[in-house]
Amino acid sequence: MRVLRLLAAAAAMSIAAGAAVKVEKVNYKGWPNSYRVSNGEVEIVVTGDVGPRIMHFGFTGGQNLLKEFPEQLGKKGEAQFQLRGGHRVWKAPEDPVATWAPDNVAVQVSINKSGLVAREPVEPLTNLQKEIAVEMAETGTRVTVTHRIYNKGLFPLEFAPWALTMMAQGGVAVTGFPPRGKHPQVLEATNPLVMWAYTDLSDKRWVFTKKYLLLKQDPKNNEPQKLGMHNPRTWAGYMLNGEMFLKKFKPGAAETHPDFGCSFETFTNADFLEIETLGPMTKVAPQGSVTHVEQWSLHKNVKPASLTDAELDRVLLPLIGN
Repeated sequence: MRVLRLLAAAAAMSIAAGAAVKVEKVNYKGWPNSYRVSNGEVEIVVTGDVGPRIMHFGFTGGQNLLKEFPEQLGKKGEAQFQLRGGHRVWKAPEDPVATWAPDNVAVQVSINKSGLVAREPVEPLTNLQKEIAVEMAETGTRVTVTHRIYNKGLFPLEFAPWALTMMAQGGVAVTGFPPRGKHPQVLEATNPLVMWAYTDLSDKRWVFTKKYLLLKQDPKNNEPQKLGMHNPRTWAGYMLNGEMFLKKFKPGAAETHPDFGCSFETFTNADFLEIETLGPMTKVAPQGSVTHVEQWSLHKNVKPASLTDAELDRVLLPLIGN
């Protein structure tokens, strides 16, 4: 049986390697059981030693747009949750115990022709089991990232899936408001804009235009900032050194989402900036699951001359759609 399993694993690796999308096992910064998924244009690295975590996303041979904490790379088995960096999936609303459950043990990685699936063991603290699936297009920069959270407990649980991407220092996050209108033609409210107790709208890292919300990451400013909102066509980008990471997500109605209806949240401090999407609150039966899908892409030569509606429209609309 062991020989058959080894042959099957080798066949899977061979199929993956022979396809336009290649999956190879690598030692990534001290994690020997990591996997690089690449189509020659972009590459993603998922570690199997902890997680599930996506630790790298960038153009092949280029910068990693995701944050990494160097002192936490290659380590595992810690008793407490570690930021580490990269991209992860959590449960919302945020709970200081259950949401921050450690993900410091090895995950099961299954390889397929377009990527892989990384699934953690059942969390003893929460009876949840989280997985992240990566599906890369054969050409271009598109990646579908599917998050699933399973309820392995004995009772139904109600929560929302929450996908958090930690971005490297020094860039600018941008997202769009729902379509704007004029008074008195449009009188009804269009969307929530949600604050936290530490939100300071006078902070110069915030930039508001009529159409866009932007947040600058400043390595010299350690005051945390956070805002949330809802957009029926949720998207968020992060511009860094002329490149942009873009993710899109189709939410439910605002009233079904956590945190007063947020489908998108963004947070920053001196170390990183997060762009986050949240699914609707869902009652998950025992042995059931909830799924949350993001569409990722990378773009070059994204250099708005100013952070104005006209300039952002010129640069961003061809990438995100109208």
